[in-house]
Amino acid sequence: MPSYTEENYLKAIYKLSEAEPGSDVSTNRIAEVLQTRAASVTDMLRRLGEKGLLHYQRYRGVSLTTEGRRLALSTIRRHRLWEVFLVEKLGFSWDEVHEVAEEMEHLQSPLLMRRLDAFLNFPQLDPHGDPIPTEDGAIIRPTYRLMAELEAGEQALLMAVKNTSAAFLQYLDKMGLSLGARIEVLDKVPFDNSLEIRVNKKNKTLISAEVSRNLFVAGQLTPSRS
Repeated sequence: MPSYTEENYLKAIYKLSEAEPGSDVSTNRIAEVLQTRAASVTDMLRRLGEKGLLHYQRYRGVSLTTEGRRLALSTIRRHRLWEVFLVEKLGFSWDEVHEVAEEMEHLQSPLLMRRLDAFLNFPQLDPHGDPIPTEDGAIIRPTYRLMAELEAGEQALLMAVKNTSAAFLQYLDKMGLSLGARIEVLDKVPFDNSLEIRVNKKNKTLISAEVSRNLFVAGQLTPSRS
């Protein structure tokens, strides 16, 4: 059974490999994400390699073995199920759940997680729109577009957020942007690619290109007549 720290490393490596498919993950990137020294990362990678959880060669990138990937997805599954529980059953907001779920994800009771999954009616997505892996490690990734790719006149539904920091989620709340919101692009400013949008056929707002690159949308909706 991996330690808390080992689970955190495996999860971080998995997420980095998904963000940059086709390439191994560098020691420096892991150190940056986990906010630790590169020397500490090297020591942990060596240990995880000896346990058969990743492929590691000094001065080269790392990749997870089949078992390492399974453990990473198990940790991610627990984290995202706890986030759903915290939001739906305990009334947490989506910007409050990450740190709490970081602690709870290390509870390694398969029976507890099966019952939690059933209690929540087997959710497929967490409160930020990320897919929840199944118990056997399968993960279905919906096909979304970045909001930044939308052009004037297009409409879509807000489905997920790329940036899950508390500050960003609080900003979205102020803008009235939540998952499931209907987005209509009224104008795309050529100068900086900021978007003037209408949210849920009501409020108009302007969002920057940086914000739109951190929002995922889906669906080509019928234009509004209002």
